[in-house]
Amino acid sequence: MSDTTHGTGGLKFDSTKRRWPNELNVFMALVLIILIFEGLGAALMGQSFLFDSNGRFDSIFNEARLKIIILQVAIIGIIALGVTQVIIVGGIDLSSGSIVGATAMIAMSFAQVAEVNGNPNPKAIFGPAFLDLPVIVPIIVGMVCGIVAGAVNGVLIAYTRIPPFIATLGMMVTARGIAKWWSKGNPISFPTESYASIGAGMMPVIIFVALAILFHLVLKYTVYGKHTYAIGSNEEGARMAGISVDRHKVLVYVIAGTLASLAAIVLSSKNLTAQAGMGLVYELDAIAMAVIGGVSLSGGRGSILGTVLGALIFGVIISGFTFLRLDAYYQEMVKGVIIVAAVVLDQWRQRRAAARA
Repeated sequence: MSDTTHGTGGLKFDSTKRRWPNELNVFMALVLIILIFEGLGAALMGQSFLFDSNGRFDSIFNEARLKIIILQVAIIGIIALGVTQVIIVGGIDLSSGSIVGATAMIAMSFAQVAEVNGNPNPKAIFGPAFLDLPVIVPIIVGMVCGIVAGAVNGVLIAYTRIPPFIATLGMMVTARGIAKWWSKGNPISFPTESYASIGAGMMPVIIFVALAILFHLVLKYTVYGKHTYAIGSNEEGARMAGISVDRHKVLVYVIAGTLASLAAIVLSSKNLTAQAGMGLVYELDAIAMAVIGGVSLSGGRGSILGTVLGALIFGVIISGFTFLRLDAYYQEMVKGVIIVAAVVLDQWRQRRAAARA
């Protein structure tokens, strides 16, 4: 008998064109990278990378290293969730790292305590009326910063037809300037306990996972998600189908800006301080996470699940190099290679998909 099965109208199923879910390929890459570090750890360090080597029975994993991996990608992962949607809709966002810096400075200045060890706060930006405020105040202020920045990006891109690269590059420079100007380059410290609790412990991971689940469902099951994919796949076709493309683009960039500002709040809370240099090159890491996870730079393809897996790959690689005691500058070099390799992989996937079509 033939290996092919006849379908409706005499069509045949071609098994050569059957595709695995892209997320499965990313997961397999994650497992392979873990196995490589396990092998290098056994050969060079005499110990396991992720598994417990102390002979305990309560856990087979090295819980401390697992926590480090997910904690170090959680905050940038929050940014990557917004960047993923921007890339799917056919855009790019280079401003998210600078939005983190500006938002962290502004939000922290509204989250300061009035007294430190019984003395007036030496780092206070404002007067007594703006100290010891309820935690909701700096959160709202910070979120508004992200909404405004995202709205400016979206309006420039959608209504003036400025290329996303240029529009978000301008916002990147402007937001970084605001971060430096806000306190004349001085760090802002001494937040209230309620603000500090936002980024305490594993809270960044909990926030990242909750947002990932939320936006996975939104992209997969809502009209917003369908319009996002439709615009990224064929913008003119989406216009002809009656989708308000310009308004939707603004919404996508507003969401990306809001997530960047939320990441800033979590980061400044976790570090108990805000500095103008916060978020430096975070936008590149976020883009790399998304592309490694299968999000196409040409738009129209990708998923939140893929981005989460891409973030884990990023975290495993960074933690693996630390485990092997490689110096930080080697890690920066490798991160650059990863970003380029992710783009090359995306181009290869597109050519392969076109050949199969």
